[in-house]
Amino acid sequence: MFVAWRDMRFATGRFVLIGAVVTLITLLVGFLSGLTAGLANQNISAITGLGASSIVLAGPADDGPATFADSAIDEATADRWAAVPGVDHVLEIGISQTRLTTDDARTAVAVFGTADAAGTERTPDAPADGTARLSRTAAEALHVVRGDTVSVGGEALTVGAVVDDQWYSHTPVVWTSLASWRSIQGASGAPADGATALAISGTPNADAVASAEQATGTVSKDVLSSLLAIGSFRSEIGSLLLMVGMLFGISALVIGAFFTVWTMQRAGDVAILKALGATTRRLALDALGQASVLLLLGVGLGIGLTAVLGSAAGTALPFVLSPLTTLLPGVIMIALGLVGAAFALRSILSADPLTALGGNR
Repeated sequence: MFVAWRDMRFATGRFVLIGAVVTLITLLVGFLSGLTAGLANQNISAITGLGASSIVLAGPADDGPATFADSAIDEATADRWAAVPGVDHVLEIGISQTRLTTDDARTAVAVFGTADAAGTERTPDAPADGTARLSRTAAEALHVVRGDTVSVGGEALTVGAVVDDQWYSHTPVVWTSLASWRSIQGASGAPADGATALAISGTPNADAVASAEQATGTVSKDVLSSLLAIGSFRSEIGSLLLMVGMLFGISALVIGAFFTVWTMQRAGDVAILKALGATTRRLALDALGQASVLLLLGVGLGIGLTAVLGSAAGTALPFVLSPLTTLLPGVIMIALGLVGAAFALRSILSADPLTALGGNR
């Protein structure tokens, strides 16, 4: 690392410049990753929080994918799934997006009506008919507390509890009983029976699942796969992940371009070192070590700034600060930066000692 340390000490300005670029790219990648995770959470946390092993949706009428928006499941279908061997619990879920109002405020919410399917009861703390559990964001928007009355779809509901935020398609969730949800649906002119989806717990075998799907015209998906049935989640996350991927590619190109130019400028020094007996392997490790130091410092500073700014923006933006949104992008940045730096080694590997001895004259 002698040459590497010498370069960094006597050409500080250049390394500060590229280090600043690495820091800014890391900050951008980390912030975008945190925002992506935050937006994803505001789309799906109510579904992932069900604790189910799979989600059952009604099969599409055409060849398109099954979606929560178009799914409708009747009682007979719920009973059929409850009877599948290996199924421990079936939770019927009605989902609709509407407005929750009080005398002086209103806010958009997703209403989740739930009930245990016959023969699988095990949620004694489910909301009673005529009551609702409000996510904290919805309660704060309406300035209501436990015991107050809110209205949804012309139906009055008593606030039974205010719970931690859960989200569906970027709207806070209000939990109520399936009977109350059906009453709300009927008041709005929508079908007032059945449910939207089933949350299945248990380990039914594949043959039993396939048989139930065929008999009921439904589709069973594991929880992660079912998230793609939320239209906004699929398009939004796809776009954001594409941007994150492009930023990773840009970081590799920037680091690679910098070290390519740098090693080309050092071609004469490298040739002299080879003429003095330095091995190609040692020179290559020296260059990669230089890149590693630069990347560790730049990425480390970028992660630190992401953590500080993410913490400050956590209340204003849907931002998730976690190892997956800070450390993981940082590790990927370092790996891609080293790959880019490795492409710059060609001038070191091909440097001719005769150059230093004047053999090209």
